[in-house]
Amino acid sequence: MTKAELVNAIAIQTGYDKTTIMNIVESSMYNVKKSLSEGEFVYLRGFGTFGIKERKARIARNICAKTSIQVPAHKIPYFKPSNDVTQML
Repeated sequence: MTKAELVNAIAIQTGYDKTTIMNIVESSMYNVKKSLSEGEFVYLRGFGTFGIKERKARIARNICAKTSIQVPAHKIPYFKPSNDVTQML
């Protein structure tokens, strides 16, 4: 499902216009990204948790070129679905 399909589905269910729904979805995504960039977790009850994981520095290998490179420590976002979501699957 794309963002446009999500907005369309919400607009049909709620009866609001697509522009309003798009602004709400965009604002929600912006606030989730902003919270993650500030190091905060985002917990949405019944849906899941967004967070940041710290990856350690490591050595990676390019098998084709037979070379090794140092990958520095970095942060990556993750999503952990709630039990409600996993039970629906």
